[in-house]
Amino acid sequence: MKTNIKKILKNQKLMKFIDKHKIPREFLSINRVMVSRAFLIGLFVAFIPIPMQMLVVVVLMRFFRFNLPLAVALCWVTNPVSMPLIFYVEYYIGSFILGLDISSAPVSLDWFTDNLSNIFLPLYFGALVVATTVSAAVSFAINRLWIYLVAKKKKLHYKER
Repeated sequence: MKTNIKKILKNQKLMKFIDKHKIPREFLSINRVMVSRAFLIGLFVAFIPIPMQMLVVVVLMRFFRFNLPLAVALCWVTNPVSMPLIFYVEYYIGSFILGLDISSAPVSLDWFTDNLSNIFLPLYFGALVVATTVSAAVSFAINRLWIYLVAKKKKLHYKER
């Protein structure tokens, strides 16, 4: 995997693009901290029902250091196919936590746009709960998995000596 990444980074067209747009190289690095932060930020933004999620991730680049391409790609967890289901689950969780009645309706984007004034508070409260929980859990799991795999690789390397 490292050799593939090195080949990609040596690509002249990519390097010209990075230099032209003055993208700091640290936002492209692949290490445990940058990847787990990318999962944290990318998934958090993905689960919040806002337009232009990828732009929000790029703006957050000014305040946090994370792997930008990975975080932008993670925004697509909520794509036009999965959005209605994810947002309905968030609405359901928000309504349950706030103790509000849950209106049953077919899961569609039209229903969300037609009833946004009625479901705004439970939807965004549920989205905040889901986004925080899922992004933190996945970030923690990625971090722990990375540590485990590196330790396993080192242990295997020492056994081969």
